[in-house]
Amino acid sequence: MLKISLVSARSNPNELRNCLVSAFDQCKSMTQLKQIHALIISFGLTNDEPFTSKILSVTAISDFSDIDYSYKFFRQLINPNIFSWNTMIRGYSKSKNPNRCISIYNEMTRTGISPNHFTFPFLAKACSRLSSILVGLSVHSLVGKTGFELDMFIQNSLIHMYSSRGDIMSARKLFEEMPYKNSVSWNSIVDGYAKCRDLVSARQIFDAMPEKDVITWSSLIDGYVKSGNYIEALEVFERMRCEGPRANEVTMVSVLCACAHLGALEKGKMMHDYVKGNKLPLTLVLQTSIVDMYAKCGAIEDAFAAFHEVPACRTDVLIWNSMIGGLATHGYVEESLELFKRMQTLKWVIPDEITYLNLLSACAHGGLVEDAWRFFKSITAHGMMPMLEHYACMVDVLSRAGYLDEAFKFLNNMPVEPSASMLGALLNGCKNYGRLDIGETVGRMLIKLEPNHDGRYVGLSNVYAVGGKWKEAREMRAVMEKRGVKKLPGCSSVEVGGVLHKFTAHDKTHPQMTKVCEMLNKIVEEMRFQPDLQTPEQCLYNMG
Repeated sequence: MLKISLVSARSNPNELRNCLVSAFDQCKSMTQLKQIHALIISFGLTNDEPFTSKILSVTAISDFSDIDYSYKFFRQLINPNIFSWNTMIRGYSKSKNPNRCISIYNEMTRTGISPNHFTFPFLAKACSRLSSILVGLSVHSLVGKTGFELDMFIQNSLIHMYSSRGDIMSARKLFEEMPYKNSVSWNSIVDGYAKCRDLVSARQIFDAMPEKDVITWSSLIDGYVKSGNYIEALEVFERMRCEGPRANEVTMVSVLCACAHLGALEKGKMMHDYVKGNKLPLTLVLQTSIVDMYAKCGAIEDAFAAFHEVPACRTDVLIWNSMIGGLATHGYVEESLELFKRMQTLKWVIPDEITYLNLLSACAHGGLVEDAWRFFKSITAHGMMPMLEHYACMVDVLSRAGYLDEAFKFLNNMPVEPSASMLGALLNGCKNYGRLDIGETVGRMLIKLEPNHDGRYVGLSNVYAVGGKWKEAREMRAVMEKRGVKKLPGCSSVEVGGVLHKFTAHDKTHPQMTKVCEMLNKIVEEMRFQPDLQTPEQCLYNMG
């Protein structure tokens, strides 16, 4: 279409311009953009303002942007205007190198171009991604000096900047001082508190908001999910369904994540039906969340069905990781490793650190020590650095398989300090295999590392109990009480008929507690007739 139009446009300058503008609107990739750029050069239109702006916008801020190409083109401009400078600042604000925004801004001011009210929001966005808040403070100071301190767009960007860097007090102060607030202002402060894990303040502002849109609800739900309050997240979503706007794909990613962590399969299926019923866009992240939910809930067939339904997902490592990890978690070790082999046949899907973490988890569940070593060595062989989680997984693999001496040696020879999860995995192995010698050393290392964690004292006490050292087991409980470390009550949840029921130790407020206790008593009575159970004293210690 473009070639046919250009033939007739050669003799008509206006038609030529219209044709090229239309080509920009149809552009879907950098390859197409470069072809259009070549045509502009061949027709001698390189310095025409509409085309320079279009090229900069597409190369710097589109979904398929190439900021390096944009910068090279920008450098060829004779007298770039404020729009061109702002476009470059905006492009770098979302790039892998947000620091470049500051240098571009400084260069702009040195050339005599003054910033406008579009400049500072992009600078604030870049500062929200930097490691230090100091540059952000300088940007805030510049806003005041240039007279834009009352611009609502800029104020909202500064609120986001402060909250993203964890300075929620400055964000709140700025919010309170705003003479006028719009929905973006309210959403920014709610999202800020949610990201800082202050869900009490986030909920207070949420409840005080005059109007709530889908972004407001999504921010609060995501805050609950990221802080581990999954049940609360689902409760807010149910309220949203009754009195709020229709959820979008971003909301559903958070909700599906909550279902996955709770293992709430029926609730997860309802959320999947919501996605299909409302015809929400199946973004890659949403597709992965659906697969991840089914996989973590143990519905492997449903996970595979969702995995195979979306051809586009087969080219991305994220969804392969979800499927491999789900299989590993639920004991489908051979299937997990087989799926990895299938993934390797697709040359364009490159395994990442999470892939190997899932593979090591599969090896831990299957007792595959040799395979685990092979995967662990493959991490560095493929140009990656093992993370703490990889080391923890290797300790877990060795500990579960009974290679406790090797696990202890591996732990002591690591280039990183042992974490609590690593020591905990080894301690569990010592308890399971009755290795009191290593278990006592590891247990005391854990207590030193986390002296206020009740589980560390209980863990060492259990090791003593398994080894028959009941005196030492009781002494460890006494040390825990003497130091004022209180054991947190156990908590669990179960889904029945799509409804989540939460139970906490010693809490008898559940409306069906009588029936629950009757069933538990019946189970305990049946357990008494099983021959290979631990003694009552051992059971009590292992229960904590």
